Amino acid sequence: RMSGCGKKQAVAGSPGSGAKKSKSSKAGLQFPVARVHRLLRRGKYAERIRSAAAICLAAVMEYMAAEVLELAGNAARQDRKMKILPRHIQLAVRSDDELNKLFACVTIPQGGVMANILSQLLPKKSSGSVASSQEYSGSQ
Repeated sequence: RMSGCGKKQAVAGSPGSGAKKSKSSKAGLQFPVARVHRLLRRGKYAERIRSAAAICLAAVMEYMAAEVLELAGNAARQDRKMKILPRHIQLAVRSDDELNKLFACVTIPQGGVMANILSQLLPKKSSGSVASSQEYSGSQ
């Protein structure tokens, strides 16, 4: 056995012993809390940034991503596709009122547009007497 190879054996009672746990796993999040904290500090938004602010922001970002991905996944399933395409994200965002308001000034590349036909362009449900009376009043 060569010395210096492998992990050090943790000595009981020594400081820092045990497995290190990331800030994200402590907070129960998938998004990187430490990276968000670093970016908040580098952004010079304030002199000091509390760690709770980074945890809160990471949690909000994770929730928003999960919400969009869930709706986009449903749109992909309706389209019988295994991959979420930009079109599915566009359909998900534009069909949800609150997300549409949040993404109002956002262009999703390759997302296309929502299918929309103006009611004036749709064929009228014709009932003979109503249509003839409209024609008669229009000719005078």
